[in-house]
Amino acid sequence: MILSQTAEYALRAVLAIAREADGKAVGAARIAEELGIPANYLSKTLHQLARAGILESARGKLGGFRLARAGDRITLLEVVGEFDDIRGKRSCLLGRTTCSDHTPCVAHHRWKAVAEKQAAFFRDTTVADLLRAG
Repeated sequence: MILSQTAEYALRAVLAIAREADGKAVGAARIAEELGIPANYLSKTLHQLARAGILESARGKLGGFRLARAGDRITLLEVVGEFDDIRGKRSCLLGRTTCSDHTPCVAHHRWKAVAEKQAAFFRDTTVADLLRAG
């Protein structure tokens, strides 16, 4: 499964915000510049994450974005799930419209196992897990 560009940007931005010392607010423009992401696009993405309760936003000179809760309490599924349907219906790897457990394509069972592992990764991995790993 490949993430949409928006979900990828969201995940990269959340990780950058989580790295900020002492939970200081980080401006969208600074994050955009550091990550090479268009600032207007990223700003909309960050505001959506704030509406979802993943980030907090503050206006003003010292404003910006910070995590709304500890990184070990934010799963990757929460972040990317705001933009991509990770848990939703899987599409057929071979493009068939009628692929299912009852009418599988030749790749269905193997692809289903891979998709389930991917879903578990996003569900079971937190922002803090990735920061510790990197």
